[in-house]
Amino acid sequence: MAEPADWSGLMRLGLGVLRLEPDVFWAMTPHEFRMMLEGAGLSPGAGPLQMGRDGLERLMADFPDGRDGRPDRR
Repeated sequence: MAEPADWSGLMRLGLGVLRLEPDVFWAMTPHEFRMMLEGAGLSPGAGPLQMGRDGLERLMADFPDGRDGRPDRR
């Protein structure tokens, strides 16, 4: 028997992280939702979501560290 869906977690991802409108979130198929998560650099699995290499590189480019190792506040 399959484990029940973690609706709270899925809603946090869809509405909070991906910023989907509720009607869009509820109209998506599970496959579409998974593809959207993967496109955003998130890989859902049995454990917590992990960021892939591409996601890390985008994050580092968006928020570079200054010379002292602290975030560069532009």
